[in-house]
Amino acid sequence: MRQRQFTTASPLLNVMIQAVYKTSSVLSRDYGEVANLQVSKKGSGGFVTATDQRVEKKLFEALSKARPEYGFLMEESGEIQGKDKDTRWIVDPIDGTLNFMHGLPGFSMSIALERHGEITAGVTYDVLRDELFYAEKGFGAFLNGRRMRVGNVDRVKDALMATSLPNNRCQTNPQRLAWLQKLCPQALGVRSLGSTTLSLAYIAAGRLNGFWDFGAHIWDYAAGEILIKEAGGYVSFLDIEETPKVLVASSPIIHEDIRRIFKKVGK
Repeated sequence: MRQRQFTTASPLLNVMIQAVYKTSSVLSRDYGEVANLQVSKKGSGGFVTATDQRVEKKLFEALSKARPEYGFLMEESGEIQGKDKDTRWIVDPIDGTLNFMHGLPGFSMSIALERHGEITAGVTYDVLRDELFYAEKGFGAFLNGRRMRVGNVDRVKDALMATSLPNNRCQTNPQRLAWLQKLCPQALGVRSLGSTTLSLAYIAAGRLNGFWDFGAHIWDYAAGEILIKEAGGYVSFLDIEETPKVLVASSPIIHEDIRRIFKKVGK
């Protein structure tokens, strides 16, 4: 992939951008040879490929070279402490691995920067479409250098929503089904893209109006959180009894309406 510099990106954000650009060739090459991927089972319904590990290693090398004092939290390798205890990179080498494994579009790399427990910068890169979503606290959110804003939908019934479905042969728990059944009739439509990072980036870009997920890991949403906030949207979490923490992200006007719908389901 062609590497680019964006005048809308700070030097630190450009470190993140160049890291994903330099690493993207691994994804492009392996996507073209998806039938030869080495696949192993990981966890409950998740998958890890040799590509995940190669991408993560290259991102780690690029970011460590640029900022050797920062720590890491990575999906495959876990946490690595840095000299700077208050700053770390949060890395998801491939979000949408199941799509990737089957030669489907809908996967991305993401990097977020966390300082003192707050996400201050994020990058999500869709390699196939060459779409780079990036944001930094206080400086706005951008797609390939152009400013992004969330959609202006003001009613849930006009909102195109998205959610995440599990990989374990759709063995969806009752709570997840109840939420889906409650929201579907009230929204314009509901999609499952197979990638949380892209779903959140699409909210920032105004392509989707809302998203929810059960028990998402920080590497799934860290970059998307800052993208949405800097594009004018809201990200919050619901704690409902006997339900994993629920991530809710949307354009601002409908955010509380979505939360109210879900709270009623959780009672």
